[in-house]
This record gives sequence, structure tokens and C-alpha cells, in this order.
Amino acid sequence: MKRDIILAGVGGQGLLSIAAVIGRAAMQAGLYIKQAEVHGMAQRGGVVQSHVRICDSPIHSDLIRSGCADLILATEPMEALRYLPFLSKDGMVVSNLVPMKNIDSYPPEERILPRLERLEHRLLIDAVSIAKEAGSIRCANMVMLGAGAPYLGLSEESLRGAIERVFGGKSAAIVETNLNGFRLGLAASQVP
Repeated sequence: MKRDIILAGVGGQGLLSIAAVIGRAAMQAGLYIKQAEVHGMAQRGGVVQSHVRICDSPIHSDLIRSGCADLILATEPMEALRYLPFLSKDGMVVSNLVPMKNIDSYPPEERILPRLERLEHRLLIDAVSIAKEAGSIRCANMVMLGAGAPYLGLSEESLRGAIERVFGGKSAAIVETNLNGFRLGLAASQVP
């Protein structure tokens, strides 16, 4: 088993929490994991990306080569496009449709979304609406994790357990909201 995953978004969207959950779930499953993160210029609003590599044998590099990612999981559509050169021929893109317009030069959605919709292997969801249904817009990252879960090579049970551990220091309501977001994101991934 081997998965090379690019997590892409902007600061403040909870990308590092997604990485933490995947990492804990992979370790719980007895897999090897390497992760490398790049934070943008600003803590909130700057570009954030993480290379996450999971394998059942030792991993020698933290970074994913261009054209080798099995999955791009993006919390924002422009960031999904930015990392397409990393995607393998049969790789999957799972992206939030709702843009984070954090710069004045953000391109119009009608220039971004058609490019994503043309991809053969893609799942595009409105994670913000789903997060509101789950109980808080702040769990949109766990909605995206749920939507990407079928492509991670990790069990739903291990991912739910990792969510409980990552958010366990917070209130029971926060844990439950994040689990709801994950569940609804997973359900969105099953819709044809």
C-alpha cells in the first residue's frame, strides 16, 4: 500500500488538522508516514500545502515528485489547480468548490471551476454548506477529509478515531461537530 497525497489550501482553513488526522490514522494502522509542510507568507490567508506520504514500507523522501500524487485534497479551488502538475495520470482531485478570495487578483470562478470540472478523476463539493449542516463552518476541513477518505487507503474507523484524538482536548461538542462534518463529507463522496 502506498499513497502520495498533496493537501492544498490557505492558512486558516484547517489543512494542518487534516494532515494530523491522516498521520494519526496511518500510525494507528501500523503504516509508515512522512509529511512536509509549507506555510505561506501570512499565517492566516497565505498558501499552505502539505505533502503526505503513506506506505507499508519505509519512505525515504518527504516530498512528492511532480506527476506522482495519487490524491490532491484541496480546501479551495484555485489551490487545487495550483498543484495539478503533481497529480499522477490516474490521480484523483477532491476539492471544495467555495473559493477563499483572500487576494485582490483572485481569478473569476468561471475561469477556475471549468478547469476542475474537465478533470477525469475529480470530486467537487460545497464543503461550506455541508459544514453548516454538520453544525459549524469551522468543520469544513473535516468535510473535505471525509470526501477524500475513500482515496486515502485508510479505514473510516481509523480516521474517526484520529479525529477524536486530534480534537479530544477540546469540548465534546467540537469533537462531535468534526465527526459530523467527516460523516457528511464521506456521504458526499458517495453521491454519483
